[in-house]
Amino acid sequence: MPAPDAPLATAIPAGRLLPHVAEATDHAEQLGAAVGTSVRLLNSVSEALTDSGQLDTVRLLLDRALRIARTALGPDHADTLRARANLATLLGRSGQVTDAAAHFRQLLTDRTRVLGPDHPDTLTTRNNLARWLGEAGQVTDAITQFRQLLADQARVLGPDHPYTLTTRSNLAYLLGEAGQVTDAITHFRQLLAECTRILGPDHPDTLRARGNLARWLGEAGQVTDATDQFRQLLDDRTRVLGPDHPDTLHARGNLARWLGEAGQVTDATDQFRQLLDDQARVLGPDHPDTLTTRGNLAYLLAEAGQVTDATDQFRQLLDDQARVLGPDHPDTLTTRSNFAYMLGEA
Repeated sequence: MPAPDAPLATAIPAGRLLPHVAEATDHAEQLGAAVGTSVRLLNSVSEALTDSGQLDTVRLLLDRALRIARTALGPDHADTLRARANLATLLGRSGQVTDAAAHFRQLLTDRTRVLGPDHPDTLTTRNNLARWLGEAGQVTDAITQFRQLLADQARVLGPDHPYTLTTRSNLAYLLGEAGQVTDAITHFRQLLAECTRILGPDHPDTLRARGNLARWLGEAGQVTDATDQFRQLLDDRTRVLGPDHPDTLHARGNLARWLGEAGQVTDATDQFRQLLDDQARVLGPDHPDTLTTRGNLAYLLAEAGQVTDATDQFRQLLDDQARVLGPDHPDTLTTRSNFAYMLGEA
């Protein structure tokens, strides 16, 4: 969810702000002073930390923001609702997708009541609810909700509004997940042209559209094109966002994946090992992206015939995913299936 106060949090790296924000807002809470400023500051820094992938540091700030906001501002205040949205996003980014969807469903009811159905925050909440429903495996329901939302956003905000473009991206992605790969490619080609025109070629959403287009080209069997596009995207994300940005790390993972699909297994394995070290350092060992890389690395080890190593890695990953994501998360279920298969091969 876009952060209206983002400049406050991003002028200085959020990680450097964290101890000062924690101390200042703790004193403010004890004194009952500067309540509105404290909540807005906590929200802004939480959003910046979440966007940078530093998920393990966010929950404390959001719990404080919600505690102060509910007591001093009331449950229907805009900053209270914003903190709830940030908490729901944190849950989803941490892999707790069912809980995220439940939180956004409750928030949607409250924002519709307080702000009205056409308020931008209400529309954004609908987008987030549909997104996490899709992540939880309810793809058909999510696609239906995105289609309805897209019509309302085009009517209220206009077809060129960034929120409308985001919904188009989410819809196209889920079409691909539903097996409609050709439709997904068509949507992302059109969206990439629109994002480039409206936002510029270096905007993160434009770069994201390029990554999604490359991914679905690969899924359609155009592996060489996908690899080439991810290589170019990695260069641009490194230049625009920096080497440690989560989107840059994500591009490295995609490049390694498609190198593996192209038969360059040794190169892909080396890249996944290097990426895993960087993700553990930047995002933490329990971040969902770090866990995904571990799964991809184990898969490639199996493809290379290293059955014992692959089996051991799938076993360890399954334990960690069950602990972090839960036993019924789609990623945990995939790893359980891969582990069972490897046991049969061993």
